[in-house]
Amino acid sequence: MSQYDFDLFVIGAGSGGVRASRMSAQKGARVAVAEDRYMGGTCVNVGCVPKKLYVYGSHVHEEVKGAAGFGWNIPEADFDWPVLRDNKVKEISRLNGIYRNILNSAEVELIEGRARIVDAHTVQVGDKTYSTERILIATGGWPMVPDIPGKEHIITSNEVFDMPELPKKAIVLGGGYIAVEFAGIFQGFGIDTNLVYRGPMFLRGFDNEVREFVKTELDKKGIQLTFNTNIVAVEKTAEGRLEVELTDGSKEVVDCVLAATGRVPNIQNLGLENTNVELDDRGFIRVDDSYQTTEPSIYALGDVIGGMALTPVALAEGMVLAHNLYGEGPSKTLDYSNIATAVFCQPNIGTVGLSEEQALEQGFDLDVYTADFKHMKHTLSGLDERTFMKLIVDHNTDRVLGCHMVGSDAGEIIQGIAIAMKAGVTKANFDETIGIHPTAAEEFVTMRDVTRVVKPK
Repeated sequence: MSQYDFDLFVIGAGSGGVRASRMSAQKGARVAVAEDRYMGGTCVNVGCVPKKLYVYGSHVHEEVKGAAGFGWNIPEADFDWPVLRDNKVKEISRLNGIYRNILNSAEVELIEGRARIVDAHTVQVGDKTYSTERILIATGGWPMVPDIPGKEHIITSNEVFDMPELPKKAIVLGGGYIAVEFAGIFQGFGIDTNLVYRGPMFLRGFDNEVREFVKTELDKKGIQLTFNTNIVAVEKTAEGRLEVELTDGSKEVVDCVLAATGRVPNIQNLGLENTNVELDDRGFIRVDDSYQTTEPSIYALGDVIGGMALTPVALAEGMVLAHNLYGEGPSKTLDYSNIATAVFCQPNIGTVGLSEEQALEQGFDLDVYTADFKHMKHTLSGLDERTFMKLIVDHNTDRVLGCHMVGSDAGEIIQGIAIAMKAGVTKANFDETIGIHPTAAEEFVTMRDVTRVVKPK
């Protein structure tokens, strides 16, 4: 009989924590999960799921606008924000229940409340303490608001999904994918939107040609893009609006300021000071390739370790950890190369592999293929939206190093290509593949002419 109450005590019932606990329990471990907010973590409650639902909702106005070219005479549409918001709440509640059922079915004990680590083998929740052989920290990230005067008037992605009413005018502060996505959502809902970013161009880390293309498309949709600028202060006016002072000296009165300026690890009051767990230079929990911290009995995974903040990555990490701790066979490590991702701005970005800039930094001679065209749908819709595709190929081996797309359903298309990328696909393999006609996706297998040959400097 074990000297501990549990073999594994997981703190956080988000994607990574639930996956690790379920898989560990199925392999025979006695597992508990503590959660103090909501089942499913950021993704289900205040992240990818509600965001994607709002992307769908905000895009409807373009479908209505483009319908006339296909013979549909639709009266002017009227958007009812509370209906979408409350329908979203119902869907999230349904998903919360699914996560509870997943844990129940795996016989994982769910403990509701904020967990605090007492020592390397003890966790306290409320007035109860639990002993455990191992602890897994899967508490995710938390949105950060810049420390500026009036920051109490700024909302984050935690609050934006449940606004009591829709603002007429808004500033979105930030230049990452969350900022760009919400700028598109706001604009689609009819909100006069200004995206303010301190840098010269948003979406740092993405392929530069993709970034420029997205900028052009967002410009066409009417989103104001204000670069090399930051917010100095936010002050509430007598009318209840927000006066925002910018670094260029200008002032703008809006109804909402949304900060999408990054996320920090959610480790406040977790009790790490009672352990030998170390943080890295950015404040995230330091782990090795096995997700073990500098306290041997404590592990961490997902957004709290500061890697790729993607739900499928946390899920994969959870499966690797469960296998290594309680499974049979040789230990595993997760391959982080060629992980596909999408940005649900409008139009969407889908990407897998290296950007052109990354490939050059790694010393590759490149053949770059690009295509820029109007989607067949918009030849009749009348909408001025274009699609962009890009293949980055190693000139010496013909291996495809990166694949990028901006356009409708980019994420859906790139997901399939990611499988080929993982298998080491070459440009010749693309050329030998027969396309599905008529689709936008077939352009990836019909790009024959090199746009440019690029060598590292």
